[in-house]
Amino acid sequence: MRLDKDSYYLNIAQAVSKRSTCLKRQYGAVIVNYDEIISTGYNGSVRNKLNCCDLGKCIRLDKEHNSGDYDVCASVHAEQNALLSAARRDMIGGDLYLFCSEDDNVIEDIKPCPLCERMIRNAGISRVITLGGIINYEN
Repeated sequence: MRLDKDSYYLNIAQAVSKRSTCLKRQYGAVIVNYDEIISTGYNGSVRNKLNCCDLGKCIRLDKEHNSGDYDVCASVHAEQNALLSAARRDMIGGDLYLFCSEDDNVIEDIKPCPLCERMIRNAGISRVITLGGIINYEN
């Protein structure tokens, strides 16, 4: 049986998440417009800096998810990395597929953090699609 497009792009987001350097949660993001992949991103440390996998520890491991105290975390979110790799003109009206797992367990009920949500909206993306549902944005 042929996969529907949302499942197809979510599967790609899952594969992208496997590149994450975060020990707590692994996120993958895929930006799609006109049925074409514009960019991808995963959560991880800033380029050319040691990451949690290299260090073997996560400073935020025992912190509540989305607690807002990110000053101790060196990671860039998957959505942000995908947005940084694309031109706004290519994202306007597009979709962002977002996948998350923790300890190899899929997390369906996810949504972008408040900062990522503002960036997604400002980029002109119309929808965020996760395993748990669709978030629609008016742009």
